[in-house]
Amino acid sequence: MPTAAGVYHWASITAGRHGRICGFFAGWWNFLGWLFALASVCQIVGAQTVSMYAAFHADFVTQQWHVFVSFLVITWLSCGIVLFANRILPFFESLGGFFTITGVFITIIACAVMPVVKGKGHASNDFVWRDWVNSTGYSSSGFVFLLGMLNGAYAVGTPDITTHLAEEIPRPSMNIPKAILAQYIIGFVTTFLYIISIFYGISDLDTVLEEGSRYFPLAAIYRQATGSAGGALGLLILSFLPLFIACIGLYLTASRTFWTLARDKATPFSSFFSQVSSRYHNPANAVLFCAILCTVLGCIYVGSKTAFSAFVGSFVVLTTLSYLTAILPHLLSRRANVPPGWFWMPAPLGYTVNAISCLYITAFIVIFCFPFALPVDVPTMNYSSLITGGLTLFVAAFWIWRHKDYVGPQQMRLADNAMLAKDAI
Repeated sequence: MPTAAGVYHWASITAGRHGRICGFFAGWWNFLGWLFALASVCQIVGAQTVSMYAAFHADFVTQQWHVFVSFLVITWLSCGIVLFANRILPFFESLGGFFTITGVFITIIACAVMPVVKGKGHASNDFVWRDWVNSTGYSSSGFVFLLGMLNGAYAVGTPDITTHLAEEIPRPSMNIPKAILAQYIIGFVTTFLYIISIFYGISDLDTVLEEGSRYFPLAAIYRQATGSAGGALGLLILSFLPLFIACIGLYLTASRTFWTLARDKATPFSSFFSQVSSRYHNPANAVLFCAILCTVLGCIYVGSKTAFSAFVGSFVVLTTLSYLTAILPHLLSRRANVPPGWFWMPAPLGYTVNAISCLYITAFIVIFCFPFALPVDVPTMNYSSLITGGLTLFVAAFWIWRHKDYVGPQQMRLADNAMLAKDAI
């Protein structure tokens, strides 16, 4: 079901007669998750730019307001590109793909060669492949491994961000699944090689952990791998460029998601936010609204880094919850509400994949709400459960207020051969 609404539309269809409320919650959870992801990546890019300056100024002490200033520049520059450069956005996305693949391979080569050139040598094989460092305070290394999967869980955005462009590309029912598969294959191969290379480039893990606890650990890793501030700066630029373009992509995703909610009267001032600019050919009001909310989150970062982390850290929980709202009804309804498409799974395989997905999401939503380390105090507490629960109550209250006017997305008639395979069963 190709639609810019993505999982919001799917939950509305798979849940059958309960589709209105399931779709409403899925759409809001998904939008809030992407809004927090946008703020998170803008903060990462902001911290990265400050670390580039700090690499050449040993006496420079990074403050939160330094990152905030960079955060504002990144946020509104990305917003401006999405607003005023709509026609060349495909070029930016292609450029981001080029920078990602090129940057990964250059970084792998640099981290593999520079330690030898500088005479420092690589980290030992035991350090990379066998040693296990558990500094979290949890006694179970297995649980620590599962908790550490949070970073990898951000890959939930890989398929989701692509689905929201379904109404802007040709033959989406065929091309969207192909794009998702390509993303995962390329991402797995490049990420695995990248991680191994930077592990071999680390010479002092304690320094990386100490510097990383403040702002940007990758800068310390690159400095150790290359043996110079200049080399670290070069590698940071290679990661900065695709990350900045990722901010543009996140604006596209968050604004399109909010726009589809407004289009179905699921937001306040829906008639205003559902408008598409005739001049810029995009949902300009929704884009600006996302920029304003992102700026508010940046102001929270200046006041309290803990509060900011509480919001952005709930991205994975909110996004996976939205997918559970679509997958679980699909499983319980025996996949009866979705017409088969190009890549329809046979019944045994489809039920198995759906069941495993639901169990995985349920288990890891709980795990990802645990504190990251023990003992716990106010700054180190994981507030994802609080933020998710509080926002869910907000969405529930809004549902009570607007449910009479809200209809939700309607099921598309997928009769076109460009949408469905001729031999779909």
